[in-house]
Order: sequence, then structure tokens, then C-alpha cells
Amino acid sequence: MRTAPRTPAGGPARRRRHWTRRPNPLAGLGSVVWLVVVIVPVYAMISASLTRQDEALGGNALKPPAHPTLANYNTVLHNGFGHLLLNTVIVAAAVVAIVLLLCVPLSYVAVRSRTFWSGASFRLFLLGVAIPAQAVVVPLYLMIAKLNLYDSLLAVVLPTAAFAMPVSVLILTGTLRDISEEMYEAMALDGASTTRMLFQLVIPMAKGGISTVVVYAALQAWNGFLFPLIFTQSDGPRVLTLGLFNYVSQFGVNIPALLASVVLSGIPVFAVYLVARRALVGGLMGVGGK
Repeated sequence: MRTAPRTPAGGPARRRRHWTRRPNPLAGLGSVVWLVVVIVPVYAMISASLTRQDEALGGNALKPPAHPTLANYNTVLHNGFGHLLLNTVIVAAAVVAIVLLLCVPLSYVAVRSRTFWSGASFRLFLLGVAIPAQAVVVPLYLMIAKLNLYDSLLAVVLPTAAFAMPVSVLILTGTLRDISEEMYEAMALDGASTTRMLFQLVIPMAKGGISTVVVYAALQAWNGFLFPLIFTQSDGPRVLTLGLFNYVSQFGVNIPALLASVVLSGIPVFAVYLVARRALVGGLMGVGGK
């Protein structure tokens, strides 16, 4: 009986591993270029925020400041930055809470239910992805005014949460579909109710997708500018983005103070990204539930 010639032990596997570890100069060059594109503006912003006002408009923007100073940060911190930061944190936390409270059960029903109404509700939510906020800002303004919510934090929270929900539902449904049917069947055989499945199976298995939704909704609330601009007027409910916009007139041509406020407002977002970057990438790739 003729046998096929043997290949050296580990030959193909070894060659495959060698191929996967082969250096890729082109990818490395692209990474370096992208790193420079990202790092240079950040460096210029931080460097300018440490520059005195009389030195900000002259010389090379990439040159380190000759006399670094923290006076710009002191100016920002003593001109209502804490109030703006607190309002922004409240808005972001409220938006995240509303999105999770509504989108997790809705996504669970959209994945597990096969009824006409569940499919119609899911498709209705997905329509929100194609509707820009600018197209409905006038009807939203009339609704906010009728509800006596104008010039309040709720006037910012509710529309921001509404526009964050379509993408959140899309992310969560993709995550929940990764949960195997056998797990649902095993819990059903144990007599688990729908609510118990939601809290003991779906939510623990969908931590990646939920983390992604938390980061996404928080960033939408943190960076939102249109709704605070249209739906607030006084200084009480003002948030960071609107406060930064007003710093232009408040400080005149004080560019270092403006950039110092931008740096301070970006620190919390950067900290959240460092903590949740893996969950964010995994959830967006649709593997958060695995």
C-alpha cells in the first residue's frame, strides 16, 4: 500500500507562522505617518496652552514655549469651567442611563422575538440613523418649548439620547446575535423567565457591546453642540462645548486660554477611551458578545 510522502514535522505550520511574522515595512510606515498626523496637532495644542498670550501669535507653532506658564489653565479654572464640566457630566450620565435602559430590552426583543411588531420597531429605530439632527431641530424646538423644558439640562439630554439610540440598537443587536441559541434553550429548560434570561444571560454575555454603547452615547453627549446651542440660553444649563464656543468672545484673542480649556475638556474623554478602548473596538467589530 503506497503512502503519501511525509512532510517534515511542523513544516507547513512553521512556514505559515514565519509568513505571519514577516515584517511589513509598508504597514509600519503608514502607522508612523498616522501617528505623526495625530500627535503633532495634540502637541501643538498643549504647547500653545502653556505659552504666554504675547508669544502665542509669533514664531513657530511647533517650537516649545520659551517661558512655559500655567496661567492660562488658572484663567480657565477660575471662569466657570467647573460648572460647565459638572453640567456636561450630568448630561452624559443621563444620556447613557436612558440609552441603556431603553436599548438593551429593545435589542433583546428584536433578536429573540419573531413577531411583526418587533421587526417593525427595529426597522423604525434604524430609520433614525438616516435622519440628521439639523433636519428636525425646528420641530424639536417647538416640542421642547411646549413641554416647558427650554433652557434646562433636560432639553439637552432627551434629544441627545434619542439620536444616540439608533446606532446603539444596531450595535447591541449585533452583539446579542452572537449569543448561541443553546444557551437560551438551556435556561428555558431550567424554567427561566424572559426577565431572568435578560439579566442573567444577555447582559453578562453582552458586556462588550454594552461598553461600546456606553462610550458611544457618552461621547455623543460630551461633544454635542447643536442641542445646547438651540435649547439653552442662560449660563445655568450651559455645557462644555457651548462654554468653549463662548470663550472666543470672553477671552478675545487669548488663544492660549482657549486651547487650555480644550485640553482640560478632553482629559475625561481620553481617560474613558484608555479604560474602554478594547471593549469599544470589540463591540464595533460585532464580537462583543463572544
